[in-house]
Amino acid sequence: MNRHTTRATVSAALAAVVLLLLLAGCGGSEEPADPDRIVLTPAKDGGTGAQPVGNPVGDGTAAEVEGYRMSDVRLPGPDGTGPVSFRILDPSGAPLLDYTEEQTKLLHLYVVRDDLAQFRHLHPELAADGTWTARVDLGTPGRWRVVAEFIPQGASRPLVLGTTLTVPGSWTAVDVPRGEDARTGDDGVVRARLLAHGETGPNGRLRLRITDADGAPVTLGSYLGASAHLTGFAADSRGFVHVHPYGAPEVTDDGTVLTFHTVFTQPGDYRLFLQVRVDGLLHQLAVTAPVTAAG
Repeated sequence: MNRHTTRATVSAALAAVVLLLLLAGCGGSEEPADPDRIVLTPAKDGGTGAQPVGNPVGDGTAAEVEGYRMSDVRLPGPDGTGPVSFRILDPSGAPLLDYTEEQTKLLHLYVVRDDLAQFRHLHPELAADGTWTARVDLGTPGRWRVVAEFIPQGASRPLVLGTTLTVPGSWTAVDVPRGEDARTGDDGVVRARLLAHGETGPNGRLRLRITDADGAPVTLGSYLGASAHLTGFAADSRGFVHVHPYGAPEVTDDGTVLTFHTVFTQPGDYRLFLQVRVDGLLHQLAVTAPVTAAG
């Protein structure tokens, strides 16, 4: 992974907004700086993926890991639309301001409903006082987990912190999909199929076949500097896992196959959220992967 250390500035947020508005208005050929939502822009070539920088510390079920703490976490009110904000404090208690990029971003934020039925992947902006802010549309009330993944400047491994907040209102939790049918995710345009179960261990592989609705191979554009982004949560413990693309997509007669490097520590079912860019559109698909003990 080609990483470089940088310091976020408030002006980056304004620049991203201006760029997005320009693209929407004139149909330019440049990809938006932060394509969190579906966008109608041409995909870039490439995106072969990279090796992980190191196994994350923490699984997103605790707000404090190795002295770093997630604080002042806020979600929108009952309508579910508005800002999500928080701060990361370093071991001295001061706001953390310096980060190292991972997959082109200083921090990845995941807002996921506690039953894993809803998932949002955001890239908030950092203010001078250490507050991270992004706009989110949750769609429903309920118990929502806010999970931040980041690398403090000078650290060799990402940290994953998380906490759970409740957005007031009536909602009904649903069971995490499991079994054979849950190995396929389909949004009506793009389909993802899990090709084999996962295994615990530090150097596992997980393969997904991507096709269009008719089962034909697709050409994947670049998203966050790679061919795909895959995030998962244990169906039972809700522990966070982040896997990375391994090598370039393999185009076969049956579809476009992505291989991911995995570090599952516990067997069980994992709900995986895949994000891929096809024909300029960002698609999000969910599958459930059974993970067995190695050996």
